Amino acid sequence: MSDLTKYTSKLASSRILIIGGSSGIGFAVAAACLEHDALVAISSSNASRVDAAVKKLQSSYPSKSSNIVGLTVDLSKSSTLESELKTLLDGTVSKIGGQSKKLDHVVFTAGDALATIPLAEMSMEKVLQAGQIRFFAPLMLAKYLPSYLEPSYKSSYTVTTGAVSEKPIPNWSVIGSYAGGHHSMVRNLALDLKPLRVNGISPGVVNTELWRMSDEQKEKVMKFHGEHLATGRAGQPEDVAESYLALLKDWNMTGSMVRTDGGGLLGI
Repeated sequence: MSDLTKYTSKLASSRILIIGGSSGIGFAVAAACLEHDALVAISSSNASRVDAAVKKLQSSYPSKSSNIVGLTVDLSKSSTLESELKTLLDGTVSKIGGQSKKLDHVVFTAGDALATIPLAEMSMEKVLQAGQIRFFAPLMLAKYLPSYLEPSYKSSYTVTTGAVSEKPIPNWSVIGSYAGGHHSMVRNLALDLKPLRVNGISPGVVNTELWRMSDEQKEKVMKFHGEHLATGRAGQPEDVAESYLALLKDWNMTGSMVRTDGGGLLGI
């Protein structure tokens, strides 16, 4: 007689799109979903990075190499944002859609270089551009999800914000405003998209490729931040991926923002 697997098998054969899945947190979430026997599509704006990420995942999980596919999407332009999102969703369903031709989960982890803009240097152009990928893209994506996700409490949409949404940083008013808006976005979309579940993840300092500096500089930065966290270390993508898994698997959670920041708000 076999053991029960009602917890570890919850994502088996689920069809999951991870936007921003070619690196960092998104890549770790893709790996975690593959380990749970899901069918995974990752997307990013750079075709070569997507291809490299798919090959790396296939190498790490050779028995599940057919469970991972990659697509490209350009979220950087407001004029083409909606058409790009729809093309991505159509392509994902085509590649990993089952008989129902719908997805089970969408995870949004995409981001660009953080635009720290001092007040004196703010302009409407800079403010709008700062929110293009991190705020407007996940909001507009919600418009299409009812047509592409299974209409069930088992299905979900997960967005990503950051610790600046709760802990202000000088010269981060623009990004902080968008990040804070993600909290309201999650709660309101949970009503607008029901029975689909909508939740968010708020990571603190995480050691990813978004820290665009030399390895030596990044090591110093991670050490500095780690010394000011309750855990004594900066977060790793593999740590944070566990929070995404929890939101995908908890069919009772919606309208919630989960914080995974090493105790960054404790003021150590």
